[in-house]
Order: sequence, then C-alpha cells, then structure tokens
Amino acid sequence: MKKFLVTMGLVAFAFVGCDDSSSASAGSNDEPGIESSSSSSGKVTEPAEVTSSSSSVDTISSSSLQGDKNSSSSGQNEASSSSLKSESSSSVGDSQSSSSKDPELAEGFLTDPRDGQTYKTVTIGTQTWMAENLSYADSAMTPSLKGRSWCYDNNADSCAKYGRLYTWAAAIDSVALQNQDDNLICGFGRFCKSLLKKQGLCPDSWHLPDTTEWKMLFEAVGGQGVAGRALKTQSSWSDNSGGTDNYGFSALPSGYYREYDGFSYVNHLSNFWTATETTSYTSYYISLESVGDAANRYDISKGNAFSVRCLKD
Repeated sequence: MKKFLVTMGLVAFAFVGCDDSSSASAGSNDEPGIESSSSSSGKVTEPAEVTSSSSSVDTISSSSLQGDKNSSSSGQNEASSSSLKSESSSSVGDSQSSSSKDPELAEGFLTDPRDGQTYKTVTIGTQTWMAENLSYADSAMTPSLKGRSWCYDNNADSCAKYGRLYTWAAAIDSVALQNQDDNLICGFGRFCKSLLKKQGLCPDSWHLPDTTEWKMLFEAVGGQGVAGRALKTQSSWSDNSGGTDNYGFSALPSGYYREYDGFSYVNHLSNFWTATETTSYTSYYISLESVGDAANRYDISKGNAFSVRCLKD
C-alpha cells in the first residue's frame, strides 16, 4: 500500500473577477461566484501542483484517502463492459426511484457519430448535459489523443464504467484547433484563452463547458455548497459517501491520472476539466469529493488527466 498525499493545493478563495492578482497576470477568465484555488504565478515549476492562499472550502483529507493509488472499485473487474456502462447511467433510475428526482428533469440520448457510442443526457435548468463521462478514443481521427488519454488502471472495463481520462490538451483537442488556425496553438505550455467557445473533444453541437457554465449548473441544483451531493451517484463512492443524484447528472468517482504518479483515487474523486485556463500550464477543473457536499473548483497542471462532461451548445 502506498500512502498518497494530495498535493493539488485543494484550498479555495472567493472570486473577485478579473481583479485577482494571481490570475490576471495570466489573463485568466475569472467568473465571480465559484470558490476556487488559484495558481500563484503564470508559470509553474512543478506543474502537477498548485498553490493557494486561503482555506474556506472543504478539502480532501490526505489521511482519509490513504491507500493503494491503483485500487479500483469492487465491481470494476467483475462485470462486462456493457453492464458497467449501465451502472454509469444509474441516473435514470437504477439506483433510486424517479420520485426522488427533480420534477423538471428531462432525460434523453446522444449518439456520437464519430464512433457510434450512445450517452444519456439530462436537462437541468436551462442546460443540457451529458449524463455520462465522455469515452471517445479514436486517436487516428483525433491526433491530440495519442498518449494523452487513458482508461483508469489501463482497464477497458473502467472506460465502460467511468469514461476516459484526458489531459487538458486532449480535452480541448489542441491539434484540431491548430489545424483550424495556425496561430491558435494551445495546450500544455500554450495559452488559447482567445476562444469564445471551445468544442474541444465533444461531438458537434456540444462543447467543453467553462467555469461560468459550471456555475450555472451549481445554481440550478441549489448552490455550490450542496452541488457535490446533488450531482453524485448514490453508489460506488467510498464509505457510503455518495450523493442523492436527484438531478440525474450521475457523477461517478472516476479518479484521475496524475502525471508522474499514475492512477489515483478511484471511488473517492470525480474531477472534470473546464475550458477555462489560468496560465499556459494550468487550467481549472471541478472536483466532487467523497469528503463534503460541495462542488469545488481548483486549478492544476494541464498534464493531469481528468474526466470530460460535454454541454449542449
């Protein structure tokens, strides 16, 4: 068993818009209202870590998350890809009765024309989200995926259950962006904030959501302080720490791939990339954790690999 210390700097500060000194120097796209941690400079010497100066939001206790970083959920290697895919879509009533869901819930389906995969979708407030994590993996069609996306523990069943884990450059589909415009080079070490809407790796008519759009989701489910509990699945989380999933978002604890360290925290964390960069080396992500009810926003090196949820245009 290997002890893991969470070094991502999981602490937060209240947004003050573009006046924030740490992100303004990098030209970051700050939106007020989401609590967050922020890089202290526009360049990081240890890109897998972030620094911060406040502690107003729930953080993950390193002692509570000790254990084998490559541990997987109990059902991860015991079911077929199709049955695991079904579990990842428990938002449509597998783990709870429909009466516990929001009465305005509208569910649907999206078929990705690139590979024929079908995802459940859900409308929450005015937004329509994928209700499963993206699992697109055709590197021949999307060169930015080569060496930049993984199934947890390199296990295909994990992709069927949790979707794939992507670096930020893969999530934003940096190669496609450069092909569209030779001057639009972004990804690790490159800043592409000039884009107004980033489709990224999402199918046509869908896009990688920015922090403002995540904030809208949090407001629709009761606020950032309770959004984690509202959006998490009831099952699969460690120590019975699942949520209510009464909006059908169905966030599973997919863990992540951390550059230099490998796979970590399946059953404990659900991390999603946003389209909002903080520096040329770091971007914001949303974290739903086994500790606490909040949905937290942090920034971290673009070299880490997290889940992707697409939002309809």
